[in-house]
Amino acid sequence: MNPLPHHDGSPLHVSDDAPALGDTVTVRLRVPSGYGPLKAVRTRSNPDHEPEWTDALLTGSVDGWDWWEAPIHVRNRRHGYRFVLQHESGRVEWLNQTGIHTLETLDAEDFAFVAHPAPPAWLHGSVMYQVFPDRFARSAQADQHPTPEWAIAASWDDPVDAVMPGRSQQFYGGDLPGIIEHLDHLVSLGVDLLYLTPVFPAASNHRYDAASFDSIDPLLGGDEAYIRLIEEAHARGIRVIGDLTSNHSGDRHEWFQKALGHPGAETESFYYFTDAGNTTYESWLGTPTLPKFNWASQALRERFITAEDAVVAKWLKPPYSIDGWRIDVANMTGRLGDIDLNAEVRQLLRETMLAINPDAILLGESTNDAASDLQGDGWHGAMTYPSFTRPLWGWLSEPTGAPYLNGEGEELTEPWFFGQPIGGIPKYTAREFADAVTRFTAGIPWRVRLGNMQPLDTHDTARFATNAAPGTLPVAVGLSMTMPGVPVVFAGDEFGVTGTDGEASRTPMPWSRQDEPELAEVFETYRSLVGLRRAHPVLGTGGMRWLHVDDETVVFVRESAEESLLVLATRGGADVELAPGALAGAADAAELYGDATLATASDGAVALAAEGPAFAAWSLPGVLVPRG
Repeated sequence: MNPLPHHDGSPLHVSDDAPALGDTVTVRLRVPSGYGPLKAVRTRSNPDHEPEWTDALLTGSVDGWDWWEAPIHVRNRRHGYRFVLQHESGRVEWLNQTGIHTLETLDAEDFAFVAHPAPPAWLHGSVMYQVFPDRFARSAQADQHPTPEWAIAASWDDPVDAVMPGRSQQFYGGDLPGIIEHLDHLVSLGVDLLYLTPVFPAASNHRYDAASFDSIDPLLGGDEAYIRLIEEAHARGIRVIGDLTSNHSGDRHEWFQKALGHPGAETESFYYFTDAGNTTYESWLGTPTLPKFNWASQALRERFITAEDAVVAKWLKPPYSIDGWRIDVANMTGRLGDIDLNAEVRQLLRETMLAINPDAILLGESTNDAASDLQGDGWHGAMTYPSFTRPLWGWLSEPTGAPYLNGEGEELTEPWFFGQPIGGIPKYTAREFADAVTRFTAGIPWRVRLGNMQPLDTHDTARFATNAAPGTLPVAVGLSMTMPGVPVVFAGDEFGVTGTDGEASRTPMPWSRQDEPELAEVFETYRSLVGLRRAHPVLGTGGMRWLHVDDETVVFVRESAEESLLVLATRGGADVELAPGALAGAADAAELYGDATLATASDGAVALAAEGPAFAAWSLPGVLVPRG
């Protein structure tokens, strides 16, 4: 495809990605030389929902691109803008986050500044590693703990029980000292951000039904083990974030037990009791063990978020000093019927965390279209699936139809697909993958998109490897590491672990088998691609341009003034020609990863070829920008 006008939120195109209200930001538009000719270029903002225009000036041309600059005055906390291109012929085009259009575009898909405090810079360079504590590693200390009354004991090599009650009660006994013993595994893999699912006392193996937020589960080693884990991780350059349920507690929680059956109790307002005797109540999706919080309660806000010793605050402070929170069910928090307090809660969380540790991150779980909640006022990013994970599965999966059991013990052959009853995993082309990524990121400001978690799978999903088409694992991992967002490795992915749905994916780590050639090969794929991400800062904060998309292949480039990184990903094989001017500096490309060929022509055209499936990356010189 021929080069098109381009803008994104990266430093190449935006002079300040963390403006304050009232600031003026310079935005730059790149237009292929000879495109048009253009009579004028303007920006159109919509402050206070009233259009405002600024004129762009042509500042120079370099490497086949004309560069235009315009000032934009930031007047709203989320300040959207787009470009308008007026051709000499009278043709008018609009450029927003979905691309170039001949018709006016939606405000929701505009580029956008965020005039809230920026996330810490370290987030964008991180590779996250997710641990489900019961299944990561069991230390000798764990043998000293009796099996809790709610649990069904399991040996480390036992298969995961897919049927209730085993799904939530099967107990392998992984603990925090076990994680400490394997921190050097994380170092060897190259990850530098550890995300632990809940570690509070509970009556399940997943611990999302917290019985208290004030202490660490003794079965995991208690508070002292948690402090030591964080200290040992920090000593290795690994940050640690926790997992907190803002939507609900467990029904054994001390707050809930004080109010259950006790009208007028101090904590009654924390929940939605629906009868005079406080015996019936709202819960998460009707699950009685997960009573829902009522965020209209000022007392709850104080105990959970704002007080000096509140839950959110306690674990961010010494001696624990975690580096942030992932908030479970963030999308449902504060929402019930015609009640919607979500924005208030996420903003309160952010304000509190900024006051305690401005270098901490706040990520929210929002498993479907998250754009309305991801405008920079609260979450730095989200654990979300439609903008990367689901379309990736649709493109790179090849289900075998192998039978498995669901929670009710029914045998199924239709593969699990994020709980959607749509007949299994949809079959996408590479073009549809790219279209889905564009669609579900178009409504999210660039700065927030960079904070979105980008997993192949998590503790709530089947494992990608379960249904991956042969040879596609490096393609999937490579895309996770090179597209905008925070890459995520769910513990066990690096050993090729499989699992048919969310609970079945929570497999104990196969430490005794890690040196087997098949597992070692997968580990080396992950280690190499994590290393690629960590070694090239452009993959954290650089811009992104699609260069070629067809049914089998995507080609894109991540760009900065210091370096560009070219990426090819194909399932069926690639034979691609990039038009002259599409990719400057290709003659100086240095191969970084993969088995593919790159050739340049004298007119600047670039040919790429690979047998599929394949993932390949090259380093190129940085983008030249005209001096003003």
